[in-house]
Amino acid sequence: MKNKGLSLLLLLLTLASCQYFNRPVPDADALLEKELKSINWNQVDEWPGFDNCDSLTDKTQKNECFLNQLNQLVQEKLNTDTLAILYPEIDTLQLKVTVLPNASFEFATQTTQTNPYNTQALDSIFKARLVDFPKVHPAIKRGLPVKTQFVLPVILNVEKK
Repeated sequence: MKNKGLSLLLLLLTLASCQYFNRPVPDADALLEKELKSINWNQVDEWPGFDNCDSLTDKTQKNECFLNQLNQLVQEKLNTDTLAILYPEIDTLQLKVTVLPNASFEFATQTTQTNPYNTQALDSIFKARLVDFPKVHPAIKRGLPVKTQFVLPVILNVEKK
């Protein structure tokens, strides 16, 4: 009888103690909303980069290396007679650069109210000239490749002959 009473007491204690471990399950939508609010969507974890910039460890230096190399490549490809003939007064272009998640580039003229140039003509020149770039690594946000956009000022070395 003593064993039955002890077994019954242990069974009751076991059933009653389970309530102490019952914790409300967090709502998935609430957790998702909290996580989405904590993410800074205006910054990426890792900027796009070229292979020769991978050896740098500092994020700022990697970003500067990427921007400097991209600026140099764009300047080399745009220093042609086409721009000098069509727009001899242009010495600096504001180029909107988009690095897509598939590691490709898109270029467009950054338009402003004071920009008197035909942006469609400039964009067609960009499309024709700005091709065959070295392999680029897209920007990374939370482990996934993402699209990034920025404005790159390109100084053209237009020499009049």
